[in-house]
Amino acid sequence: MIKNFVRGASALSLALVPLLSAPAAQAAPAAEVTTLADAVGLVQVTEEDRTGYTRSSFKHWNSGDDATDGCNTRTEVLISEAVVAPTVEAGCKLSGGTWRSYYDGQEVTSAGALDIDHMVPLAEAWDSGASGWTAARREAYANDQGSTVSLVAVTARSNRQKSDQDPADWMPPSPEAQCRYVGEWVSTKLRWQLTADDRELEALKVYAEGPCEDTIVRYTHAA
Repeated sequence: MIKNFVRGASALSLALVPLLSAPAAQAAPAAEVTTLADAVGLVQVTEEDRTGYTRSSFKHWNSGDDATDGCNTRTEVLISEAVVAPTVEAGCKLSGGTWRSYYDGQEVTSAGALDIDHMVPLAEAWDSGASGWTAARREAYANDQGSTVSLVAVTARSNRQKSDQDPADWMPPSPEAQCRYVGEWVSTKLRWQLTADDRELEALKVYAEGPCEDTIVRYTHAA
């Protein structure tokens, strides 16, 4: 009887070991939520410097969030942002589907007519702190699907018009898109701890203290 008790106790101890020794599951970081004005106030201000920038410094598009689906980051974003889901064919080729480009309010029914825009352009990110990052972190930034606002499917025309400009020099032509855009721009800057220059910050303040004062900004810090 004593032997059976000892064996039972030993088995119980062994069963508990994995539970006690396994690291606790890490909870997803809580999103920071604040007003646009307060969020703008959190962005650090520095001079920008584009010395040494090349687009190839940011590797994209990589294999995306799911390395087994045969799709790269661009195609995964297109699939996730479609308002009418496309058919995904062999080689991750998309057919059909509908998208709404919020920069200009255009409805698009061809994936090839869309660009995946980096909310904060790669050149702007370089100016704002990414020049000091590792190549791996720049790749993570260029393919960031950890936030729904980092990458956005928009018409090629609106993306080319925007180019690498910040809100001091370009805003979406659709007025109803502008507050959303400013909020997502600031969210991305805070997520990646990117800075702003004086002109950019003043432009953001104009929106934050005026037509977009009710805009709420949500962000989590990138790993």
